Amino acid sequence: MTIGAVPAQAAGPLVLAAASLQESLSAAADAWAKAGHERPTLSFAASSALARQILAGAPADLFVSADEAWMDTVAKGGGIVPASRRALLTNELVLVAPVTSARPVAIRPGFPLAAWLGAGKLAMGDPSAVPAGLYGREALTRLGVWDGVSGKVARAENVRAALALVERGEAPYGIVYRTDALVSKAVKVVGIFPAASHRPIVYPAALLASARSPAAGAFLRFLSSPTAQAIFRRYAFGTP
Repeated sequence: MTIGAVPAQAAGPLVLAAASLQESLSAAADAWAKAGHERPTLSFAASSALARQILAGAPADLFVSADEAWMDTVAKGGGIVPASRRALLTNELVLVAPVTSARPVAIRPGFPLAAWLGAGKLAMGDPSAVPAGLYGREALTRLGVWDGVSGKVARAENVRAALALVERGEAPYGIVYRTDALVSKAVKVVGIFPAASHRPIVYPAALLASARSPAAGAFLRFLSSPTAQAIFRRYAFGTP
């Protein structure tokens, strides 16, 4: 489904999921359907946008966020079934560049990202809201380079939009998840951010308080099953 599109009705469970999950969650939904269940309807967008939709009353059954903070926000607003919440996946934060110009770089304290950018922009999810952008800003801040690049940031509405800017050559570098970089033939990972430079990237999933689909709970449990976890690992996600 188009990123950000939330249908008024869905035949199976309606899942609101982080944009970075497009291929992997679609594959998991296909596996669920092959087992004889009605295929879930998937709607992808930035976790921040989805959380706001949920709190505004958008009807859905499950939420899979790209960070704990937005799930916490929905939980505080009474939007989830607390006992259903679980850590589903993990990921890595990487620096990408167009494949034609990519060269490995060392990401370490004080690395000269501003100089590498020159007059170009750094593509990343909006660092004030989008999880990939929040992780990216945190990493750059801890590494001591955020002040030098903050004025050069191209703020994208979600991580896939940031990836697209690099794919089209509109930004010489971008910060995305490793899983996003691997689905693109137009970019290359040129550096991996040290795990200690940002909070652990964890994707929590939960049943929404507004859930109406009888299969919602079963599909959530399936996402933690060995079958589904193997699918996610195939797309380079880590599992808790």
